[in-house]
This record gives sequence, structure tokens and C-alpha cells, in this order.
Amino acid sequence: MENYFLDNKDLQFTLNHLDLNEAVTLREQNYKYAKDYDHAPTDFADALDSYRRVVSVIGEICGENIESRSREVDEAGPHFENNKVTYHPLTQMNLGDLTKAGVMGVMLPYQHGGLNYPVSIYTMMTEMVSRSDASLQNLFGLQDIAETIAEFGSEGQKAAYLPGFATGEFDGSMDLTEPDSGSDLQSVRLRAHQDPKTGQWYLNGMKRFITNGCSKVHLVLARSEDGTSDGRGLSMFICEACPQLVVRRIEDKLGIHGVATCELQYNNVPAQLCGQRRRGLTRYVMSLMNGARIAISAQALGIAEASFRLARKYASEREQFKKSIDQFPPIYEMLASMKTRVTAARALLYEATRAVDLRTVYTHMTDRLPADQLTQEIRDKQKYYNKLAALLTPMSKALSTEIANSVAYDCIQIHGGTGYMKDFNAERYYRDARITNIYEGTTQLQVVASIGGVMQRDGGKRIKELMSLGYEGKLLRLKDKIAAMLEKHLKAIAAIAERKDSTYHDLMARYLVENETFIYVGMLLLRDAKADADREAIVERYILDAEPEFAKNLLKINSGDLTLIDNHRDVIDY
Repeated sequence: MENYFLDNKDLQFTLNHLDLNEAVTLREQNYKYAKDYDHAPTDFADALDSYRRVVSVIGEICGENIESRSREVDEAGPHFENNKVTYHPLTQMNLGDLTKAGVMGVMLPYQHGGLNYPVSIYTMMTEMVSRSDASLQNLFGLQDIAETIAEFGSEGQKAAYLPGFATGEFDGSMDLTEPDSGSDLQSVRLRAHQDPKTGQWYLNGMKRFITNGCSKVHLVLARSEDGTSDGRGLSMFICEACPQLVVRRIEDKLGIHGVATCELQYNNVPAQLCGQRRRGLTRYVMSLMNGARIAISAQALGIAEASFRLARKYASEREQFKKSIDQFPPIYEMLASMKTRVTAARALLYEATRAVDLRTVYTHMTDRLPADQLTQEIRDKQKYYNKLAALLTPMSKALSTEIANSVAYDCIQIHGGTGYMKDFNAERYYRDARITNIYEGTTQLQVVASIGGVMQRDGGKRIKELMSLGYEGKLLRLKDKIAAMLEKHLKAIAAIAERKDSTYHDLMARYLVENETFIYVGMLLLRDAKADADREAIVERYILDAEPEFAKNLLKINSGDLTLIDNHRDVIDY
């Protein structure tokens, strides 16, 4: 019997060692909910036991049911006719299985039918769902829409929508992108106007590339303020599927075939304002995007895990020259590299989710506590975890999605010509992985989102904590290697900060973010190897691989050569 949690030693290690005590205790308000809700935990040990049981149930559903249906879902996809999308019967069965497991409102509050789980646990579920069928994650992983309503909607909106999301009655979509706006969301043009007599809002315009745009509930970014052309004129709206909201077409995509990506036309669609006017982009979409970065990081990690496992299995069974190909150094070197990259991506992802969980609870406290209970310690922690999460979520998305692409690539390479054929899942993983470093912000935009935190040293305190854990033997020697890298990295940051050329800063940003990632992930893997000696080989491999890449980046950063900019332009223009 396949179970995608019980067969994954690294994911089990992550759950057992991820320090969620503080976040969960605060989220559960010192476990007071146990008095009113039978399934609410009485203490952290009880919460952890609940998480483990539910994650194991989802692991079984993924391994036994969803994976076996994934090839047919990929081949057939959803059906589109007369502006109506119908999901494949097996996709509907998958959603039914997850609904029966009670995990369609994982993070929603108890009072609205949710489980009140932290994002870290939800992310483990999305990773396993993605390993079994990456396209299904694009449906299961849209729970951030309900979370946004829970966070910013009115009490009436919460009562109207959240119970339906928790039971699986409602599904949702984030309607952000337009044909001409792409990543430049502040240029959104879809109009929202309010009837001065009734106060009713209406939406008119187009959206494109909308994942699950055939949903029942839509969160829509629209221009509500006349005479504006930037983000300050945008608000967030809730609308429902209706005849005025037309699905014009669904995209014929390279991968992620199981979910519909839609082009939508709004013809005076009635809508409700969600939250405050003018804050649609500046606060609400930014909150949505942070959740989306985590979700796509988990999706990418699931694809990478599936790719590695398929490659390892094939290499152990495929014989050439009278022995299995995993005994050849070029192959087992590739497999070792794949495993190391997957483990590195997982370490950074769950470090990011932990920061998000702590940011969430402390933000709630600063927003809701009376002034006489709001201590300076709470304010300081909210500020710290907000900055740390803002750094780690884009770093994690950049790392996980690039790794997913490289591991899926290597999976096909290990399969040889067979991997290029549809007889194996290798080619599907390769197709599915390709979108992950594009949507919800390209890798280049993740660098833009990360570089400020790198320059301001928002992760410096955490790296120092990891450095101070106390290492011995090989781990101490490896820590010293990272410490030497950090010293050079800090000097490079200082040198870049002294320069006043913004173009040069932008050009060097990728190298600085990559080097910050090498250091941060190296320390996370060292921490894990300190807890489990069997992981020493992975951290050693990671650091040995990182050193030359770090040095190459550092050489470019330290060159200080402004002619690099002109050289790039000359190459393009040749």
C-alpha cells in the first residue's frame, strides 16, 4: 500500500523536527478551543499527533488513489463546451476523496468549519498532492482564496462563503492577470463601478490565464477609482459564477493538464467589495501572492520528489552491460545530486512556512489585542517574522521551482530515450515542472522580492542562531566553510551597497540572492544533520556543490565592472 507520507523519511523528519510549538500554541490561543470543538487539540503534543494522523491519511489517498488516476487525467484534461468547463470524472473523484478526508478548509477557523491548521501542515499536504498529480494541486492549493476572505472579508462574507469552502461545496479562483498586464498588476484595467442608488458594485473587462477560472467563487482585482492608473486605484472584489461572467476559452497548455486555465469576460458582473477600497493590490493581493509562493514551492517540490523517485527506480531496474545503470558513477552521481537538491528545497520551504506561521499569529495579535495587552515584545516579533517571511517565501519559490525543473530534466536523462516517450511519467513531470518558475511570479521576480531582505540582512539573526547551535567533527568543519562564505558574502553586500548605479545593483541581485540561499540552506542542513547523523552525507554534498557556485557568483559581484552591462547589451544586439 502506497503512502506518500510514510514512504518519505525526509518529510517525516521535517514534521518531527519543525519547531511549531510557539506558532501552534498561539494559533490555538493556548488550546482554549478544545472546550468548544471536539477536534481541537488540548496541547502541542495532541496537535502534533493530529497533524501526523491527518497527513498520513492524505499520504495514503495520494499514493493509492490520486497517483493511479493521474495519467488519464493528464491525457484527457477538462472538457470545454458552450462556455462551460467540466472536470474529468477522475479529477472529480480526487476532489471527492480530499473532501471526505475533511481537508478542504485546512487553515480556516473552527467556527467556520475549518481545522485551524498552520500553513506548514497544509504545505505538507500540497507537496504530497503535487507528487501524485501536480495539476490537482492547482485546485486543492487554492484554499488561500478562502483564507483571504477569512482575513479581510466582512463577517457577512465569512459566514456566506467559508463554510462552503470547508465542506468542498465552493471552489475558488484568483482573477488577477489580464491580457496586457502580466506580472505588472498595478496596470490592471478591469473596471469596477458602483451604482450610486443601490450601492451595488459591477465588474467589466477581461482576465486571462486564470487557474480554475470556472470556479463558483472569484476573488477579482479591479480598478475601482476613476482617473487612476497605478496600484492605489485597485480594490479586491468577491463575485460568484453567473451568466454575466463568461468563460471564453480554456488554454491548451504544455503541462498541468488536469486543471482549466481560463480566459474570462466580465459583463456587468455583480460583486462585493472585499476589505477596504484602494488596498486590493497593496495589501490583499500581496497576502495572496505570499500564500501562492508557498503553494507553488510545494507543488514544485512534489514534482521534484516524484521525478527523483522515478529516476532512482528506473536506474535500479535498467540493465546495461550486465549490471543496473545505478551502479555506473555518472548515474549515481546524478541521483545523489537530485536527492541533495530535493532535500535542500524541502529544508528551505519549511523554514519559510514556519516563518509565515509565526508572522501570521503575531500579526493577528498586533491587529486585534487591546493596547494595554500589546507589548513591545509582540510588536518586535511581528516585525521580525514579517521581514523574515518576506525574504524566505520568494527565496523558497526560486529555489524549489528551479530545482524541480533541473531534477525533472535529469529524470528524463537517466531514462534515456524511454524518458522522452509517454510510456513513463518522466515526460509529464518535465512538462508540469516548467510552469512552476513562471506563474505566481517568475524566478526573476522572486529575486526582486528577495534582494531587499538580503541587503538589509533580514535573515542575519536566524543564520546567527543556526551558527550557534554547537557542531563537532565534520559538521564543525562544514560550518566553518559556511562561515567563511558568509564573511565574503557580507563584504560583497557592503561593496554593492556603496555603489550608486541601480542598473548594476539589479544585475548583481541574482548572484547575491543565490549566495544568500547557499548559506541559509547550508545552515539548515547542518542543523538537521546535528539532529540525525545519517544526514551528514547530504549536507556535505550540498556544501561541496555550493562552494564553486558561490565562488563563481562572488567573482562576478566583486568584479565591479560596469562594462558588464554594456557587454550584455552588445551580445543581445549582435
